[in-house]
Amino acid sequence: MTSTKYIGLDVHKESISIAVLNSAGKVVMECVIETKASTILQFIHGLVEMCTSRLKKALWLAVVRSAEAARDGTRSV
Repeated sequence: MTSTKYIGLDVHKESISIAVLNSAGKVVMECVIETKASTILQFIHGLVEMCTSRLKKALWLAVVRSAEAARDGTRSV
């Protein structure tokens, strides 16, 4: 399973249309934001927070799997 995302931006004077697609090409998010620095930064910070949250979950899952493998005497994947 891959978590690659593709972000498309359609930039206009007053607004930016944004689409986020997953690795299969399915739209997972669409929005329109103002063409203002503060709004753009808020959107980017939201994406960073989402990615950071998913990375933390993935790291914890790896830790749990390693601990379970050590407990069971098996190798982790």
